[in-house]
Parts: sequence; structure tokens; C-alpha cells
Amino acid sequence: MRWDGLSGDGASTPPALFGTDVVTRTFDTPEFRGITFHEVRARSIVNRVPGASRMPFEWTVNPYRGCTHACVYCFARKTHSYLDLDTSIGFDSQIVVKVNAPELLRRQLGSRRWQGEHIAMGTNVDCYQRAEGRYRLMPGIIEALRDYANPFSILTKGTLILRDLDLLRQAAEVTDVGVSVSVGFTDPDLWRTVEPGTPSPERRLAVCRVLAGHGIPCGVLMAPVIPYLGDSPGQLRDTVRAIAAAGATSVTPLVLHLRPGAREWFMEWLRHHHPHLVRRYEVLYADGAYAPTWYQRRITRQVHELAAEYGIGPPRASEAPASGTRGIRAPAPDTDPAPDGPTQLALL
Repeated sequence: MRWDGLSGDGASTPPALFGTDVVTRTFDTPEFRGITFHEVRARSIVNRVPGASRMPFEWTVNPYRGCTHACVYCFARKTHSYLDLDTSIGFDSQIVVKVNAPELLRRQLGSRRWQGEHIAMGTNVDCYQRAEGRYRLMPGIIEALRDYANPFSILTKGTLILRDLDLLRQAAEVTDVGVSVSVGFTDPDLWRTVEPGTPSPERRLAVCRVLAGHGIPCGVLMAPVIPYLGDSPGQLRDTVRAIAAAGATSVTPLVLHLRPGAREWFMEWLRHHHPHLVRRYEVLYADGAYAPTWYQRRITRQVHELAAEYGIGPPRASEAPASGTRGIRAPAPDTDPAPDGPTQLALL
């Protein structure tokens, strides 16, 4: 991790890959108790997606690393190991904050090397996690994208996005803006154990409803569909029905996948909460991080059939996370010598 740190304020020395000038803060307030923030100055904020990625976009912005949503399946957990940080509890409680993200993005958007291509946000960790309520990085980021009329998309599980509703409307007047919320299921018991730091599925769908009411189309990434816990026909129907009632313009199902880093943490959770399912998961995911193709196709077919029944259309090109890149392929802007690692949809 090669970042320029902020001047220290007497904080203890952070992990080696941070360097010694990073400001490390803890706040003894109810919403942040037990969470440590490492404030850094990034050298680059626009990251290029690896060419081998299956993601339908090429550029991302991630103002945070680590996430207090604490989703047990989050495959961004692995990226914390690049910082010599723990991928379990550490991922949930050791949050890296790129405090100069807005000014850095504005500078990069104004570079002659940048060709105005689509930028996706919320693809590594949620840019509207609780830390955003304190650091307020997203208003400056959206303002920069608006001022340069640069197309972008946001994927989130956070309700804090509504704070920036006016900025999103302003940006939508000058460029393509795509917003999606992530809701894989509506089962309250499953939500409380598997996504303990997130707003409830109902609150996330309320975000979709509010955005749609203000002229900002909002799709739903139905992710993850969790095998044996959230994939029964009745559960799928309940979720798609709720998504339709929220006014979502589309629903895109994605089955849980378990990459290294996330797999170990999820399986530990499974052994604690659902030990009878451990063997079934070992069989289902025996060939790697992804469920078998036959299973993924079955879930996709069922969700698409339900979506059609409830009048939800297919995703539009401008909606996250299925936002395609736009414009001419540009030379890579100056990038952080130690980027965030493989860019993925880490909300899955």
C-alpha cells in the first residue's frame, strides 16, 4: 500500500503496509464504537478493472476499504489482506478512508488523458456505509462527476444515498446516472445474522421507492441469493414481489459466490448458525468459488419468470451494476502503485 499519509496526531503506529504517517482514529460513540478509521491520502482514486474481470464496466472509484456492513459473505474481505489487515473482524472494523478522494477525482477527471468513460462506485465496498455519515466524501465525488458530465453508477445497501438526492438529480440532468440497491432476500431473520451492519431490506427498498419518485430510476441487484437459506420458491417470490412494489425498474439475480477470504469467514458463520448445511455447501461449492452452472441458471430463470409476472423489465444499460463503459478507451490515468486489488462487486 503506497499512500501518502496525513500528518499524525500521536496515534499508535498502524500496520506496516500503511506507512507511519497515516492518521488512525477511534470514536467512542454508539454508531462507531469498536471501529478504527485509518485516514490516508491516496495517490490515485480512479482504478481500472482488470481485463480478465467479468464486470461490465472498466473504471471504479472506491473512497473506502473495509466495510461496517459486516456482511459475512463479502468477497472484498480478501482485499484487506493486501494491507496486512485481518479479513474477518478486521474487515468489519478497520476502515481505510481516502480523505482526499473528491479533490483527487476532480483532478483526474480534468486530466487530458481522461476520456469521460463510465465510473462505477460501490463495487468494492459500499460507498454509503456508516463511515460516509462522518466523512462525507460522496457529495464531493458526485459534484466532480456532475461538473465534468461524467457518466457513473452507484450500487449500495445504504440509505445514506438519499442525503445526496439533490446532487444525483443535478448530475442526471447532464449525464447518465445509474443507481441500484442490493437486496438479496427479505427474510428478517436471515438479514439480522448475515448482514448485521446493514439497513433492513425494507429500508433499502424504500430508497428505491424514493429515488423513483424523484425521477431517478433505480434497479435492484438481487444478491446474493443464498443457497438453502434464501432460495426457496416462496422466498424468491416474496423478494421479487417486494422489489416490484418498491418501483424498481429491473431486478438482476446473482447467486452467492465464495472467494478465498470470504469463504472461510462464511463457512465459520455457517458452522455456528446452520451446522446441518455445512456438508451441502462443501458439495455445492466443491469446484471453486461459484455454485454450479445448473444451479445459477435455475435461480436466474425463476427470478426472471417472477419479474415478468410482477411487471419488472430487464436491466437497462444505464443501471448499476450492469452499466457498460462509454466513450473511447483512454490510456490508464496515473494509478496507485498498489491498487485495491481485483475489482469485483463486493456487495454480493
